[in-house]
Amino acid sequence: MKFTLSWLKEHLETEATLEEIVEALTRIGLEVEGVENPAEKLAPFRVARILTAERHPQADKLQVLSVDTGEGAPVQVVCGAPNARAGMLGVFGPPGAYVPGSDLTLKVAAIRGVESRGMMCSVRELELGEEHDGIIGLPDDAPVGESFARYAGLDDPVIDVSVTPNRQDAMGVHGIARDLAAAGLGRLKPVEAEEVAGGFPCPIEIRTDDPDGCPAFYGRVIRGVRNGPSPAWLQQRLKAVGQRPISALVDMTNYIMLSYGRPLHVYDLAKLEGALVARKARDGEELLALNGKTYRLTPDMTVIADAAQVHDIGGIMGGEHSGVTEATRDIVIECAYFDPERIAVTGQALALTSDARTRFERGVDPEFLEPGLQIATRMALELAGGEASEAVRAGTPPRLDRVIEYRPERCLQLAGVDLPPVDQLDILKRLGFGVRTGATWTIEVPSWRRDVEGPADIVEEVIRIEGLDAVPSTPLERSPGVARPTATPEQLLERRARRTAAARGLSEAVTWSFISEAEADAFGGSAWILSNPISEEMKAMRPSLLPGLIAAARRNLARGAESVRLFELGRRYLADGERPTLAVLLAGDQTGRHWRTGKARPFDAFDAKAEALAILGAIGAPLDNLQLLDGAGGVYHPGRSARLGLGPKNPLAEFGELHPATLKAFDAAGPIVAAEIFLDALPQKRGAATRMRSAYAPPALQAVKRDFAFLAPEALKAGDLIRAVRGADKAAIAHVGLFDVFTGPGVPEGRKSLAVEVTLQPVEKSFGHDELDAISQKIVAAAAKLGAELRA
Repeated sequence: MKFTLSWLKEHLETEATLEEIVEALTRIGLEVEGVENPAEKLAPFRVARILTAERHPQADKLQVLSVDTGEGAPVQVVCGAPNARAGMLGVFGPPGAYVPGSDLTLKVAAIRGVESRGMMCSVRELELGEEHDGIIGLPDDAPVGESFARYAGLDDPVIDVSVTPNRQDAMGVHGIARDLAAAGLGRLKPVEAEEVAGGFPCPIEIRTDDPDGCPAFYGRVIRGVRNGPSPAWLQQRLKAVGQRPISALVDMTNYIMLSYGRPLHVYDLAKLEGALVARKARDGEELLALNGKTYRLTPDMTVIADAAQVHDIGGIMGGEHSGVTEATRDIVIECAYFDPERIAVTGQALALTSDARTRFERGVDPEFLEPGLQIATRMALELAGGEASEAVRAGTPPRLDRVIEYRPERCLQLAGVDLPPVDQLDILKRLGFGVRTGATWTIEVPSWRRDVEGPADIVEEVIRIEGLDAVPSTPLERSPGVARPTATPEQLLERRARRTAAARGLSEAVTWSFISEAEADAFGGSAWILSNPISEEMKAMRPSLLPGLIAAARRNLARGAESVRLFELGRRYLADGERPTLAVLLAGDQTGRHWRTGKARPFDAFDAKAEALAILGAIGAPLDNLQLLDGAGGVYHPGRSARLGLGPKNPLAEFGELHPATLKAFDAAGPIVAAEIFLDALPQKRGAATRMRSAYAPPALQAVKRDFAFLAPEALKAGDLIRAVRGADKAAIAHVGLFDVFTGPGVPEGRKSLAVEVTLQPVEKSFGHDELDAISQKIVAAAAKLGAELRA
């Protein structure tokens, strides 16, 4: 929100300096992002008179000027402006002056053999507008030698304030002035909105057929207007805050919006047919908006239309067809109230932003319709003349009617500031709140503060006006002695998981919890859709962490990364709640090209499995009891994925190569492998979560290793065989590992050879031959139960 110092003083009677105002704004919660004074960059430029204008001897389109700068002898300037002439007053830039619009510093130079000692400037060169047809022409009474910035009234600092989304009242200069007056920097000037009597009945019907989207629609006709350029003071004020002057009537609406936070719209009456109605759009209707783009409308959007077509996307942007021009003679002023939620949803659906939308979706003052219409009427008559009709007031604006019970001691309880009740009362009254005192105060919230909902908000209002710097810095109380651990078992688990993933060379990513509906659909859809999202691309709560990681991997690969190894620890948002999850994604090359290994090898499902097992082991999952299960999610390749669990009903993780259809949905090239570990599914250990593990003690006796090769059914999973062998003698068998899988010559059809290495660990004494034979028999018997037999 930008405004000039002089603009502010039209609403605030104050003797405060610019520095005091800027300091106060930040102190009361309206952070000042910057202050710029146009006069500072234009300080070297002076009002000057052209004494003579002679043709350049070497160039037909150049003139040699003799310029009186008001400082000593005339100065010679070479100029190419076609309007430069003897006797003309303009703006002179001396050598050494920086020309902001041309990004150059003037110096004495020879132009086609003739020395030039400065420059006569155009509007665009001084960044005062876009005109560049010739140099600036000033009135004949302009004082030669005077600072141009001072003469033109440009010595008016522009203040840029950051307004938080809850402060809809601060989206106008008057609201900011109210806050400053409450903070003691002056007196708020009353709004001058005397009623303008109508001279004739309104010739057009104005009504609202959409009371939910547009509860109130006020308007009136002004006939006989002359819509020329707006006066210099208005153009200058709008230019100062970044607005482009268009015409008197359009500039009027922008000026009132910036002054009071009240958007308006003006229609050319001659371009309307029948009644002007606020209604819901009809399916398939379109509007060519003032920004030159065509928007297709849907029935959940509020529009302003006549009998022939739509003329306005209600509260957001008007249409080109009914806009006012220099030829306009009769106008309709629209002053309506639009539902903030409807405005926000419509703007997001159309990807359309505007100053009006910014204010309406925050919530404009519903009780300012009548003052807004009267102010617009009076200003239109002053700028463009004409005669006003009687006003039409269709519908009823909503009333806030919010009352809050408040006790003054809440200020100390919530903010730590012991402010006397009389001071709190004074602040609230200056902010426009109605207060009835007693043991418990009854506070009536003003119509322009829909964000104030409870006692905590009242405390916030009191404290920010008193000054946020008045809140004391109070350290939290701490018990004496060594601090006790405060991390919960869940936090400790997540910490171990995160550290393990990072230690394995994975880079941590932090992605949005919001994704698009299309991305969520690729993972089965989202159970939670935001009604007021930041954008359509961030509308669904993620059902998986993988969409964000896939997008991150795609961006990195597109920028030349050869190997991407990412992990993220966050939440999945399912229908039954939030689920803590750690996701791993591997893309690109697992190993690059090398003379020893040959071609680069991409990641495969076994790499994802290895990461999942390593992290599960680090966080305490019983790896020996894990089963390899079918049924990984549909986002994975069905033949290159699996689940890891303690049974079909208790999966701890799933991993595999992502399905080509999943990659296509994200415009990503494969193969990409991934894993998701469900941290909340891990069995909780009994006893204290912080119990220390005993120190590692190596076995006293040497282990014995034996190899077994089994002919097993082709459908038998190697994991099932390993688990069966491990369970043959849990006391003696320390580890079982698969080291060979073979099908081919010597192996019957429908069978495969699985070779495992079994590590036997003696405890009290070394194994004898008889004991080893007995254990071997148990292993063979356990394998036989799965249909596997010892290979000859």
